[in-house]
This record gives sequence, structure tokens and C-alpha cells, in this order.
Amino acid sequence: MNKEKITQLSRRRFVKGTLAAAALATTGMFSRISLATENTSELSGTVFDLEVAPMPVNFTGLKSTATMVNGLLPGPIIRLTEGDTVTIRVTNKLAEMTTIHWHGIILDSEMDGVPGISFPGIEPGETFIHKFKVQQHGTYWYHAHTLHEQTGSYGALIIEPKDKSNEPQVDRDYPIILSDWTDEDPVEVFMNLKKMGGYYNYQQLTAKDFINDVSTLGIGNAISKRSLWNKTRMSPTDFSDVSAATYTYLMNGNNPTTNWQGLAKAGERVRLRLICAGTATYFDVRIPGLKLTVISTDGQVVEPVVVDELRLGPGETYDVIVEIPDNKAYTIFAQSMDRSGYARGTLTPDKNMQAVVPELDPPVLLEPIDMMGAMAQKTANGAMMAMKNAKKPNHASSEYGAGVDMRIDYPRTNLDDPGPGLRNNGRRVLTYADLKSVIPPKDNRLPSKEIELHLTGNMERFIWSIDGLKLNEAKPLHFPIGERIRVIFHNDSTMAHPMHLHGMWSDLESPDGGFQVRKHTISVQPAQSVSMLVTVDAKGRWAFHCHLLYHMAAGMFREVVVA
Repeated sequence: MNKEKITQLSRRRFVKGTLAAAALATTGMFSRISLATENTSELSGTVFDLEVAPMPVNFTGLKSTATMVNGLLPGPIIRLTEGDTVTIRVTNKLAEMTTIHWHGIILDSEMDGVPGISFPGIEPGETFIHKFKVQQHGTYWYHAHTLHEQTGSYGALIIEPKDKSNEPQVDRDYPIILSDWTDEDPVEVFMNLKKMGGYYNYQQLTAKDFINDVSTLGIGNAISKRSLWNKTRMSPTDFSDVSAATYTYLMNGNNPTTNWQGLAKAGERVRLRLICAGTATYFDVRIPGLKLTVISTDGQVVEPVVVDELRLGPGETYDVIVEIPDNKAYTIFAQSMDRSGYARGTLTPDKNMQAVVPELDPPVLLEPIDMMGAMAQKTANGAMMAMKNAKKPNHASSEYGAGVDMRIDYPRTNLDDPGPGLRNNGRRVLTYADLKSVIPPKDNRLPSKEIELHLTGNMERFIWSIDGLKLNEAKPLHFPIGERIRVIFHNDSTMAHPMHLHGMWSDLESPDGGFQVRKHTISVQPAQSVSMLVTVDAKGRWAFHCHLLYHMAAGMFREVVVA
């Protein structure tokens, strides 16, 4: 891996962030954005008015335009109470159609906010009224279900329980929204990826990396390591579409230089509601010097798990509690999965105190397990032998067409793998195997139907699909009302895909078929197969898609019809 390139790239992003801070200070925009992300911007009650409009921003030293909700980025924190019926009026002040989707919220399909599926969208100058009864509690979020999600249209949605007797006792409670910003038009980003899938990948292997492999693995193994990747026209660095080559990573709307701060003093317990609003970014989050006690995911309470680090896929939320041992500052460090950049904030007893910001971990390489699944799920030596002796993965063009360039014949089913870049890093990293819902599903029926979905694509051509078909080529999936259905995902790619089913809960199963954890967004790792159970209890038309925005736009999307 060419670490010099990554260092130069990170340095450029830091310099641009410094320039942005100076620009914001001189233009007066700094105070507005700081106020939006550190202080107010919280709405509560049962009736809300939201306005989506273009606003000028400067995150990188260049003037740009964001799509903001009520003039804020992120949008205002919306705080609801379980059991209330709420009315949310969304007015579109943009020049094109937009939407707001209430991610993970159980409601009627016409209130869900997905254009072309559950309603036509909100045209310029129009107001759409969302009305629904709040049937859950926990940490959720809202966002545009268009490319406006990339340009800033998102915010935290916190639902207080009707009965607070079981809520953890904390001194402070902060939503932490992680996102990615680009000065490029999202359409331009998408078209660049269509031109070349690795357009933003500055981490390609070099001749120097090959020489290093020869010195550590020997010439034969070094050649074998390259051979299979070359045959499949893939790269072991190809697992994140968009990098810090164009992205600036934000925490609560602050770049790494402007640095979001949250007050936290010695002896206090702090609840952090981590929300991944990344459009194309997985974030690996840790607070050096502090343990994270995970207490919920996707709004669902889990048995507490103490870890050093956790990975959030786009769409996922995790609540963690940290205990502050002293009056020192601590860095909340959220590095992108490809290690090209990071977002950061600070928990501090004094706004003038800052903590050391750790170096980015070394750039990530995919391993044989990420390409060959169960065939390579052994020791490092066994994986190398599997890589050396195995045939290339089954190319599925005869079954799925030219839009699919890979098929995993033997996917792995384990949930105890933290994923590329987090394996054996010396820290205790959360996995799905660690998550156990406190409240089991009420529906214990065996599934009456199984649906297998292959997550497919052609990385060079940036085509993403399900079973080789893009949304406009596929018929809807039909979920009969009242049934219990098993959905099995097979990830036939070397990229992780956070799969989000609207309108109904996804009950993730353990490898032995038991109930693991209830979620609304399930990240399926490369070359992995996972299954979930769905109680079909919501009539209407629903979206079912990968929450990587550009994968969704490219076609990894299905309509689900419940009748």
C-alpha cells in the first residue's frame, strides 16, 4: 500500500479544513454552523414545521451550497415521545423535488417519504404533511431519499420512551451524526464512478507493495496473492467507492479542524447517540482512553457490551455510554473504513481544552476471506493456500448478465468478524455476534416463506443490483400480509452493503438459526451470507435497498409490496 499517497491525501484534507475554518471565521458563517451543531437546534412536541432550502457553506476553503433543514446542517434534532401522534409539515424551498424519510420508523407507507414508491415526492414550493403515531422509542434519524442526502438534508430523531423507568441514568446526552461532505455535485460524483469504479481510490497497490510482499511471503505467494485479484479484475483496496479524495468527514456538521465539542466532566456518565449519515462511508469509532458500553442499536435495547471500537454502516445507529474518569479532554475519533480520512470531536470539561487526535490506522486491504468466504475462513496460512489453489470466483455473467462480475460459491455465515481493517488490531471491536436484543420478537412462528437475494454488481462499470437486476429491471417482491418471512442475503461482492428494509423490523438470525438482534439496517460483509426474519405487518409499497447512496442510485434496490 502506498502510504505516502495516503499521508499526502490526509495532509491536503487537513490544510483544506484549516482554510475552511479561516474562511468561516471571516465570513461569519463559523458562528452559525457552530451554534447549529453544538447548541440549540432541538425541536420537541407534536407539531413541527421543517423547511428544506439551499444555503451557502464552506467546509473546505471553497464556497459551496448545501441542502439544509431549517437552515441547519445537520438539521434540527427532533425529539418525540412514544405514544404521541405527530404532525410534521415539510416545505420544499428548492428548485427540484425533494423528500424526507423517517429512517427506521414504523408508520403508514404513504408517510414514509420515498419518491416513486410511497408518494410522488415534494415538488418546489409545496408542503407535504407527515402524520403518524409514534410506536417505538430510541435513536433514529431522518434524511432525504434523494441525492439531497449527500448535500446535507439529514438530522437526528430521538424518541423518548413512554415509560422512562428502564432508561439508563446519564448526566449528558449527545447525538453524534457522522457524515461525508463533497464540494462536487452528487450527480458528478455518480458519473465519475460510472466512468471508472475506482475513480476516488487513491490507495491502489504499487510495485513497492509487491516487493514488500516478496520479502515477507516469498515470490510464489506474492504472485499468487496478486493473480486471483487480477483474474477477477478487482483490487484488494476496492471496498469503498468514495474517499477523502473528494470527501471531508463531518461530526455534527463540523470538519476535523472546527472540531465539535461536548461538555463532559469528571465522574459523569455520557450517552452518545451515534448516527451514521454517511452516504458512501462506513465509520470506525473509538475514544482513546475510554471504554464504550453499547446499550442499543437501531433504537433497540441490547444487553450491554463493553468495547473499544465499533463500526457504523450508513443508516445504522448505536447508543453508547462512556464514563469520564477525570477532567481531561477526550477525542471522539471516527475514521473512514478505507483510512483516507476522519471526523472528530471532543468531550471536554473546558472548551479551551483539546485531546490528542490519533493517527489514522494503516490503509486497509481486503483479505482472502473477503473474496472467497468460507473457502478462506481459516488461519492466515490456510487462507493463503486457499487463495493459491482455488479457482477464481465463479463469474456469473451466464446467469446474471454482464452487469455482474463475481459470484461467491461458498459464502461465510459467521457474525463474529468485525470486518476488513478491524481484525486483530489490538482493540476490542464490536461484532454482530456481540449484540443481543433484550426484548425478543413476539412473533415466534417458523417462516412460511424464504427469499434469497444475491447482492450483485460489476465494480469496474459501477453497476449495482440484486440478483443481477437493477430496480428498473426487476419486479417487486411480494410479502403476503400476516406472514413470517425469512430473507437470506448472499453478498457476491467484496464490498459491505448496509441493507435497509422500510416499514418493518428485520430480526437478524444467528448462524445456528436463533434470534440475534432486531435492526432496521443490516450490514452484510463481503463474501458473507446472513439471514433475517420479517413479520409482515404493514400493508403498502415499501423500499428495500442498500444504504450506500450511490449503490442505491445505481440499482441495488427493490420495491416490496405488502397486501
